[in-house]
Amino acid sequence: MTPKKIALYISIALTGSCSSLAFADSITEALVNGKTSANLNLRYENVSQDNLRKDADAFTLRTRLTYATGTVKGFSSLVEFEDSRTVLGIDDYNNTLGKNPTYSVIADPETTELDQFLLQYKQKSLAVKLGRQVITMDNHRFVGHVGWRQDRQTFDGLTFDYQPIENLSLKYGYITKRNRIFAEAKDIDSKDHLLNAAYKSSIGTITAYSYLLEVDNDIENSLDTYGIRFNGSTSLGKQKISYNIEYATQDSDSATTSYSADYISAELGTKFSGIGVKIGYELLGSDSGEYGFSTPLATLHKFNGWSDQFLKTPKEGLADLYASIGGKVAGGKWAVIYHKFDADEASSTIDDLGSEINAVYTKSFTKNYSAGIKLASYTAGDITSGKVDTDKVWLWLNAKF
Repeated sequence: MTPKKIALYISIALTGSCSSLAFADSITEALVNGKTSANLNLRYENVSQDNLRKDADAFTLRTRLTYATGTVKGFSSLVEFEDSRTVLGIDDYNNTLGKNPTYSVIADPETTELDQFLLQYKQKSLAVKLGRQVITMDNHRFVGHVGWRQDRQTFDGLTFDYQPIENLSLKYGYITKRNRIFAEAKDIDSKDHLLNAAYKSSIGTITAYSYLLEVDNDIENSLDTYGIRFNGSTSLGKQKISYNIEYATQDSDSATTSYSADYISAELGTKFSGIGVKIGYELLGSDSGEYGFSTPLATLHKFNGWSDQFLKTPKEGLADLYASIGGKVAGGKWAVIYHKFDADEASSTIDDLGSEINAVYTKSFTKNYSAGIKLASYTAGDITSGKVDTDKVWLWLNAKF
């Protein structure tokens, strides 16, 4: 080997070593300069129902610790742990896992979980995430994180978010596991495909979606939903009007049954002297009184009343006519909502599904602290519906750092 070749190989080796060292330095810098955050939610909840179950009380503290690395060549990572504990021994409630079954349900079991753990690649128009992550679509009606509960919902899977042109967003997700709000004991293996395309125009955003869900349990099942949504706002003179309209159709198939149902949502809102008002209608349709439209990945607490009477749609379907009013007072925000529930396809015994009043007041104290009080009062309709009068109260204090 000539001296020139030896010198060339040494140069290449040194260049590669320097490049490797530089890359290693970049990774070290990304780790050292990563960001940590904490979110603590201290909450009291009381549930009182007009049945044989005892009134429930839960005083829980949810702690969420997050670490996000810096970025190296578009790659970054995030890890997050979540812990929920009862406080001061106030735990007289059915936690959905078999504890205190004679009490009313409060779906906040004690748990410590890996909430998120993902690798992300991001450039100007594309973001890819692989691993355990929060996934939400639109207004959470079909895919959400159920952030109201102390153990929020996340998913194991792969997601793509691509913006090929200005104002057009394309999303795809494949989910292999649904990490639900009931601790790890009730997580579900799945083979879910989420497709969502949204285009933003001057008068609003139009969204088309397909959510193809399947529980991975070696039993034939599928829940396929296809829909379209339009939401935006406009001005009529000096009055600003917000609007939303949505339609979806759903097919549910198993080895023995097959059902189809429709979904309709419409909402109008405006403000008068700082007071916001809305009126809306949501229909989760029925298939001949045998099956109700289902949204198993949704942030269900956000819809159809905060007392959570309709986390599962009745087989007769559900029609929810609602109105809300809200504004600001004493440095905080308040809102009052009224719901009237009816069956979509009434039977000889079930038609009136009751009504509900919700109220909330929240206030922030500096950028780190917030507190709130929330009430839900449900009045049952037809006795044959299986529902009973239910009252719920929440008080909470949240801190984030």
